[in-house]
Amino acid sequence: MFTPRTSLLALVSAAISVAAAAPASLAADLTFSSRYTSSGLGSNRLNDVYAIGNTVYVGLEGGVSISTDGGTSFTNSNNGLAHANVLGVYASGSNVYVGTEQEVAISTDGGVSFSSKTNNGSNDVYAIGNTVYAASGHGVGISTDGGASFNYYNSGLNYDLVNSVYASGSNVYAGTWGSDADPAVPVGGLGISTDGGNSFTNYSTANGLGSNYVNDVYAIGNTIYAATGAYQGGVTGGVSISTDGGTNWFNYTTANGLGSNDVRGIYVSGNSIYAATWGGLSVSNDAGSSWYNYTTADGLSDNRIEAVYATGSTVYVATINGFSLAQLPTSGSNAVPGPLPLLGIASAFSFSRRLRRRLRGSTSAATITNP
Repeated sequence: MFTPRTSLLALVSAAISVAAAAPASLAADLTFSSRYTSSGLGSNRLNDVYAIGNTVYVGLEGGVSISTDGGTSFTNSNNGLAHANVLGVYASGSNVYVGTEQEVAISTDGGVSFSSKTNNGSNDVYAIGNTVYAASGHGVGISTDGGASFNYYNSGLNYDLVNSVYASGSNVYAGTWGSDADPAVPVGGLGISTDGGNSFTNYSTANGLGSNYVNDVYAIGNTIYAATGAYQGGVTGGVSISTDGGTNWFNYTTANGLGSNDVRGIYVSGNSIYAATWGGLSVSNDAGSSWYNYTTADGLSDNRIEAVYATGSTVYVATINGFSLAQLPTSGSNAVPGPLPLLGIASAFSFSRRLRRRLRGSTSAATITNP
């Protein structure tokens, strides 16, 4: 029987509405369990989280807490650290890299003991092979000898107080502190280097970032994700995404479903973007257009989240009051849905369902020495 054009459009509209509503079912799909000092954490005040396989590393006030059973129980270590407040943690093999308020420290025995490598505090650390990157109050610290020595780079950055650092190939990304509202504070923003960190091009709210205070940054190919803060009056904040290497940005906020515009961490795994906000853990499966927000009602230990990390099967969350984790659905009607394809839309009729503690040290420029 012939279906009038208006009826067909109504059916298509209904299909899209079903797909748009689908993320609400995520509340039943991710249920978090939480861990505290009673499970061996050195503190309930967490700053960062990273995982390799079944080993989970948590940076917190009190050192590094490490779990070898997927986050069920932890052992805390601060042996050799000059300062026990660990702001950033990263691991590769038996090497564990941490940034504290006073240093970059490295463990070569899986976190049993650490050796300080700098006397400059670091908000974040990252490593690729023998190259180690540190977010410091003097720019981006880079070591090409496994952390034995660091040189600091800030050419092109609007502000050399760096909150976060990430690297991919010759590209280095530096999220810095900044302000739109306080004329005494430099603009800040996100610095992107295409020459290994020697020089940066800075991007700010003038380019579309939600805020000039960039708490975290992550990149996959030409797509860059920035977690921006909402600390100063009149600053929007949110998750800013560029698909052209930083030239243009699209910003997503509570209007799109984020738990808060104060976003402390960002991580991407598969089709999912995870945003650690100070209003819950927000997840998007449609490139940021819409978000579902998880809160303490879903088992999170606190809605104020500093960092998030996800593997193929588990999402780990660091809050200011405990550690939380949940198993990700992998198949069936409870799987986390992706965006509805433009073609094959009829299938929708049966559709079912990352401020970390910022460095408060000196921000005076350091002498820049090229390696």
